[in-house]
Amino acid sequence: MPNEKIIDGRAIAKKIEEEVRSGTEEFTIQTGITPGLATVLVGDDEASRMYIRLKHKACDRAGIHAEDHSLPFDSTQDELTTLINTLNDKDDIHSILVQLPLPPHLNEQAAMETIAPNKDADGFHPVNMGRLLIGKEELVPCTPKGIIRAMEEYDVEIEGKNAVIIGHSNVVGKPLAAMLLNRNATVSVCHIFTDDLKRYTTQADILISATGVAHLIKADMIKEGAVIFDVGISKIDGKVVGDVDFEAVLPKVSLITPVPGGVGPMTISILLQHTLESARRINK
Repeated sequence: MPNEKIIDGRAIAKKIEEEVRSGTEEFTIQTGITPGLATVLVGDDEASRMYIRLKHKACDRAGIHAEDHSLPFDSTQDELTTLINTLNDKDDIHSILVQLPLPPHLNEQAAMETIAPNKDADGFHPVNMGRLLIGKEELVPCTPKGIIRAMEEYDVEIEGKNAVIIGHSNVVGKPLAAMLLNRNATVSVCHIFTDDLKRYTTQADILISATGVAHLIKADMIKEGAVIFDVGISKIDGKVVGDVDFEAVLPKVSLITPVPGGVGPMTISILLQHTLESARRINK
């Protein structure tokens, strides 16, 4: 029997994917256009290649046209910029994703800023980040958007609650803080330089950890009845684990995402949602 405390990220992702499949079908019938996603991989990192395969399989299930563009590891910034600009100009591509991390000699931020804001699959372009900060949530980073969707699905009250985020990256921490503020939570953002992390986590009604430090969050660090989203991924003895000591904290929480099967699947489904939304906006 499923544990009612465990947030089923795969089930939420499947629901979003079905919404996108239905919406894509309707959009294509109305316009004759199939929403298109282009992925860009520089180098041959096996984990990155696996993530791209998962995204393309999801596109196939949702009826979205997907193209994969690969560049050699030693490609220059100019070569990457040229490819992105080519995709910006393609009418059959409505969404562009540059798979991160890029090789160390390339500038990730410059690559994100090259993507046309209306084709920004990941929501990392400064224009879209700026819109998020003023409360205009359109194309926003996929993982935070998936977390918000999960809160909606599980009727998690956000307004007036203490939300603590561990990790202040542009991918999760900062955009999620803005999204929670937009919903009137009281938000604390902690990170590696935070003194006395436990002082913050024990006050959290909603706790989101995105550090990649295995089992950082112990049972004595959380409040009774807290809602926890675990974004971290690590390995212990070959087993995939999260930032949260899952078995130890489970008796204390009201809701928690597992690792794997929690936040990850929702992130990919939001990418599909963005592709359809971009196709709709571009072809108004």
